[in-house]
Amino acid sequence: MENLVQRGETWSERLQSTSSEETSARRKSWNELRGVVSDLRRRMSGMSAGSVPGSITFRSLPDGRIRIYFLSTPTNGWETTLLYVDVAHSDHINGYRLQWQPVIEANFQSISSANQLSKEEQLLWERKRLATWGITSYEIHPESGKLVFPAASSLYQCVDTGFMLGPLFPSELRMSTSGAKLCPQICPWNNALVAHTCAGDIHLSHSITGSSVRLTHARKGGRSLGEDPLSAGTPSYVMQEEFTRYIGYWWQPKSDDGKYRIVYEEVDESDVKIFCFPSSDNSHDVDEFRFPRAGTNNARSNLKLVQFRVTESSQIVDIETLELQYPLHIMFPWMEYMVRAGWMRDGRHVWVQLLDRKQQRLELVLLSVDNFCEPPPNIYSSENHFTPSSASVQVIYSEASSIWINVNDLLYFLPSDDPTEVKFIWGSEETNYRHLYVITSSIAGSGNGIEESLDRMDSVFLQPRILSKVALTQGEWEVLGRELWVDEANSIVYFIGLREGPLEQHVYAVSLHRPLEIRLLTRPGYSYNNVYFNKECTMMVTVYSSIKTLPACQVFRISQSDWMVENISLTLVGYLLEPSIPESELFAPEIFTYKIASGDTIYSMIFKPHNFKNGTKYPTILNVYGGPEVQLVSNTFKGMRHLRMHMLAAQGYCVVLIDSRGSHHRGLSFESHLQRKMGTVELNDQVEVLRWLAEITGYIDLNRVAIHGWSYGGYLSLMGLIQYPDVFKVAIAGAPVTSWYFYDTGYTERYMDLPQNNIHGYVNGSVLTYVNKFPDEENRLLIIHGLIDENVHFFHTSQLINVLVKTGKPYQLQVYPNERHSLRSLDASKHYETTLLSFLQNYL
Repeated sequence: MENLVQRGETWSERLQSTSSEETSARRKSWNELRGVVSDLRRRMSGMSAGSVPGSITFRSLPDGRIRIYFLSTPTNGWETTLLYVDVAHSDHINGYRLQWQPVIEANFQSISSANQLSKEEQLLWERKRLATWGITSYEIHPESGKLVFPAASSLYQCVDTGFMLGPLFPSELRMSTSGAKLCPQICPWNNALVAHTCAGDIHLSHSITGSSVRLTHARKGGRSLGEDPLSAGTPSYVMQEEFTRYIGYWWQPKSDDGKYRIVYEEVDESDVKIFCFPSSDNSHDVDEFRFPRAGTNNARSNLKLVQFRVTESSQIVDIETLELQYPLHIMFPWMEYMVRAGWMRDGRHVWVQLLDRKQQRLELVLLSVDNFCEPPPNIYSSENHFTPSSASVQVIYSEASSIWINVNDLLYFLPSDDPTEVKFIWGSEETNYRHLYVITSSIAGSGNGIEESLDRMDSVFLQPRILSKVALTQGEWEVLGRELWVDEANSIVYFIGLREGPLEQHVYAVSLHRPLEIRLLTRPGYSYNNVYFNKECTMMVTVYSSIKTLPACQVFRISQSDWMVENISLTLVGYLLEPSIPESELFAPEIFTYKIASGDTIYSMIFKPHNFKNGTKYPTILNVYGGPEVQLVSNTFKGMRHLRMHMLAAQGYCVVLIDSRGSHHRGLSFESHLQRKMGTVELNDQVEVLRWLAEITGYIDLNRVAIHGWSYGGYLSLMGLIQYPDVFKVAIAGAPVTSWYFYDTGYTERYMDLPQNNIHGYVNGSVLTYVNKFPDEENRLLIIHGLIDENVHFFHTSQLINVLVKTGKPYQLQVYPNERHSLRSLDASKHYETTLLSFLQNYL
């Protein structure tokens, strides 16, 4: 981006050159459309996500400087790499660009892209929605400067002493195992020890001696997936995809006895059905993949603990695997998912969050380390009694919902001087909107020495004893569920929320001593979608933008003398990414607000054609998602994520986006409009708002409207042609769900309940139920799907096509044999975009 600005060429000017000639009646050839796609991609490449600093961490150096590490794409680069800037205590740059410095030597970058990603890396990138190349994550040990990161199926390390004279050249961690090494974690109190996952187990490397050991032995080395159902340290597909937990093991933060401990999740997928896909690397005929369809068996999770010692000669010895006296599903028979886990800061307790199958009951549980032991014989015998020490297993909070529980990451354990109490900050949607609460629970046992059998545990250990519960925030707005930061010295909580409105994310502060008195710390008119604080909350980095301004990244120093939020002082140190030069707003989308018949306020956004003239009606594409967990309309610049909107607008189309009831960040009741009836209600809102927009703008041609979306949006594109064939002239459905029976448990059952509990909902929400209602005219339906999509399986499309053929309905199909749910290769993406333009040009 910097080079483009230096040339004096603004974003609008770049886009203008793609639409300088009026849309003419002459249809472009396929090659001309290919050229349009390539040209726009080239012109917008400077606004890719990789150029914006991300994954920011902080490190305090001995001389008082704070080093800020981040991932980004350097000038003239095309791969993401690790960079840093230093901020001295006396710096008050106040508005200038901080100079990026590379942590890693530039020619190292080729290692990460020279080899094709392994299957394991491909799948992890899919789950994390990673869209960049190069280094995509890293681990840092702040005290020592030890850095570890995965690349090209291996792990690399280097040490930043704090006084770098030039970029570092990482060395590969020596391993005795083959396979992709993923998810590295450095031991918090011995940076020489690096754990990672590989081929379904946890491994450990000593980075000084070069020795490595396999810590767990869940995998037995079976020839097929069906023979090897166990894994250690790697969450199941559903846990990664639907609950956004990608880590399955956790280092003990400190130890009192010199032993090293890692608590980990063992996943048993014995009962999860195996599906076969065409091989992603052409080395096999098929890839096997476990996937639990709605109503079928999930993977089963349990916690275990592996402990070991390190000798004076740095040898790893005395490796032991310990188990809970009773597995989680025995103590909590209602539990279906272990959605979150970690250690208390004392290193003596593990906490877990457990969720039931219907996702309407969530409990926060403490497990003392002494609850892990060598597995006794006949562990499941009815004669065994559960006889832990006091508070060995203790539920400290429980939550229930008649709708569903949206799992979040808003949990922070506060320090406490009372060993019989635990105090923590908790995020909950119990009032419809997610807010923060300070909860104090008793963790003392019964104290009378009575040994309770498992049958009577419920009355002794499994009922939370809440001593107090105080709301820190309240109102008809949402605290975002990603992260919060606590300045313990001053009792200040920092968080991201939507108090100023659902279209802008902002940073706020509230004092633990003065709940509900909230201070806004960022500027209205922008949305702060990525925010980072250092551990002490003395420094903050924000990434912000608006629909009219490109992303910028600011660094602030935070000063605070007491517990009052009024006394928080922010000093701008400088920019990691400067604001763009002011430019024309010609091609920025416009946001509209409309109260629909139900009384709900709906937000929408229009990208006007780049050759727009008053008094002209334009063919229009409704770019739809319409499902939960997604917000399309916000005051945010989305860059390459809006590439296709600009591409369509540059070709003379009007593009409309609408967040109907059921979308994200509007409260649980708004989202629950879809409950048990997905596919049957969303389009009513979409069409009502579309017609209103056509009326008030005067430039939407309602006789030439296409509906297009991907995934849930592909599903609604099909439903749009079924339910509103008079509104939508054509539908382009990308990777569509066609029946909720075929989708996974975690997502589907949250919103639709189990199939046996909602038979009519599943039938009414299936595209396959209505195939006879598809139009009989040709060239109104285009389906696009990746053949090795392990999320929305190609089976969805094949089942639809099978019924389309039986009923004699016309359709067009575009398959990408080597693509998953996201089109990742540049060739496939450009081909899809050319196909989209060609279909719309010819048939809309």
